[in-house]
Amino acid sequence: MNIFCAGLNHRTTSLDIRERLALGTSEMEQLLKRFHHNDAISGAVMLSTCNRVELYAATLCPLRTLREFQVLLQERSGIEPLLYHHVTPAAVRHLFRVASGLDSMVLGETEIFGQVKKAYSFASQCGVTTRPLHRLFQHAFRVAKHVRTETQITRGASSVGSVAVELAEKIFGELAQCRVMILGAGDISERTARSLQSRGVRSIIVSNRHYEKAVTLAEEIGGMALHFDHWEKTIVDVDIIIGATGAPHAILTVEKLKPLLKQRHGRPLFIIDLAVPRDAEPAINQLEDVFLYDIDNLQQIAAESLTIRRQEVVRCESLIEEHVGKFLGWLHAK
Repeated sequence: MNIFCAGLNHRTTSLDIRERLALGTSEMEQLLKRFHHNDAISGAVMLSTCNRVELYAATLCPLRTLREFQVLLQERSGIEPLLYHHVTPAAVRHLFRVASGLDSMVLGETEIFGQVKKAYSFASQCGVTTRPLHRLFQHAFRVAKHVRTETQITRGASSVGSVAVELAEKIFGELAQCRVMILGAGDISERTARSLQSRGVRSIIVSNRHYEKAVTLAEEIGGMALHFDHWEKTIVDVDIIIGATGAPHAILTVEKLKPLLKQRHGRPLFIIDLAVPRDAEPAINQLEDVFLYDIDNLQQIAAESLTIRRQEVVRCESLIEEHVGKFLGWLHAK
């Protein structure tokens, strides 16, 4: 039995392609169960984030698994994606690096750890995991915690949300007078809201399709919840909009924003789009007094806080290699 992984990420694929390949919960469940019916695959886990779409599998035939994954992605997107792929031990090493934040756009980011845990938990709930995958992912979680506690890889801006807040500070200076609206109430929204709160932002409005989630997050950060049907009316008053929904299409469009901007009387509106698929239509950047940044634009800011974390990469890789050896020892002994 081989541990196999294949996928695409921010290094190999543009945002335009990544957003077309991003998987929703229902789609992921269908694909996982389809893989589970393949007699060459005993178990599978799929990871879909703003920066990657990956398959991890226990399989007798890695090449067959790779071809099926390519076909599935092509069927749902209409494009033939170029995928990287790894087989034991490289697949084990890749997962450990991903969970530890070493393969992220923001080196050392902490959000990916929770995303990997959710991906494994979801696959378990779908009944498509096996003992080797259970052991693999539990080991990956231990590795990530070990790397975070034994190194300084998370020092500085170590999440997409914190980088977004740094960008807001570069634009406005002090955030004490800024009003922010966050579209979405998931993990990225929560981390971004907490980063904003820690920087003393004047007020935060949370708007989400499920109003109860918006209320919960708003109460935790001392903000205000807003029904999703009403967020457009608030554009007149806010300085920054952060998009982090799971919507399959753009919410912030030229058609919606153009008439609302007249009411702002020339006040600049900064939009930071953390969603994949994107919440903001790229063309809105052409509107007067609108400044749009998407998730790929954050790379430059992330690079500025890399010096210390880059020095820690060698230590992280050494720790990961020790854990790869331990997992392989278990795999070969079972």
